[in-house]
Order: sequence, then C-alpha cells, then structure tokens
Amino acid sequence: MCLGVPGKVIEVTEIGGIRMGKIDFAGIIKEACLAYVPEVEVGDYTIIHVGFAISKLDEKSAQESLALFREMGMLEEELGVPAAA
Repeated sequence: MCLGVPGKVIEVTEIGGIRMGKIDFAGIIKEACLAYVPEVEVGDYTIIHVGFAISKLDEKSAQESLALFREMGMLEEELGVPAAA
C-alpha cells in the first residue's frame, strides 16, 4: 500500500538547490522534498507521499491520522521501518 502520511517539519534545508526537510512522523524521522509546498515551514504539518510533501495540513488532522495509522499497525509499514517488538 502507498499512503500519504502526515508529519511535522522539524528542519528545512536546501540541498543542491532543492528545498528539503526533516519530518517527524510521531518519533520516526525521515527526509522529504518540500519543493511542491513552498509555504511549509518548521513546525507545520504536511502530507508526505513517496518522499515528497504534497500538501499542508493542521495539527489536529495530522495527529488524528497518525493515531489511526498506528492503531491499524500501518505507520511503520508505510514509513519502511520495522515495527517495534
């Protein structure tokens, strides 16, 4: 499955002229391209799909979605990390 996962932007950088960010997915940190959402800044929540931020969203919606992903056991699967034992 391939879903868009909400995460909080904790750092914004530029690599090779491309806007990138470190994204916190409820404790799992991944890097993503922010080029498609130039309005997103540190502290904002965004939907990440296959390594690209595709939209900005509010914190309440992001937290609700993350809780549902965890409840369904899909958060780690979607982010490509082993589930905690």
